[in-house]
Amino acid sequence: MTDEATTTRGNARKVREGLAVSVKMDKTVVVAVVDRVRHPRYRKTMQRTKHLYAHDEGNEVHEGDRVRVQETRPLSKQKRWRVIEVLERAR
Repeated sequence: MTDEATTTRGNARKVREGLAVSVKMDKTVVVAVVDRVRHPRYRKTMQRTKHLYAHDEGNEVHEGDRVRVQETRPLSKQKRWRVIEVLERAR
């Protein structure tokens, strides 16, 4: 095997940034990720919001925080993301 084949993996895991909208569960946070897409026919820019369930091991995320999440293996029925870092604290 070559060194290049052993160091790089297949697909890189997805990374998203969003706003923590709910922290009521234990070790779980709901992150709202806003994606700006163009309408295929009318060319108007729209905002699409997706709610992701992310794992927060230390319960350190508070509601309103801006966080970065990364795709991971399924942790529960709905959780497929993990909190990497808190980018900005809520005021």
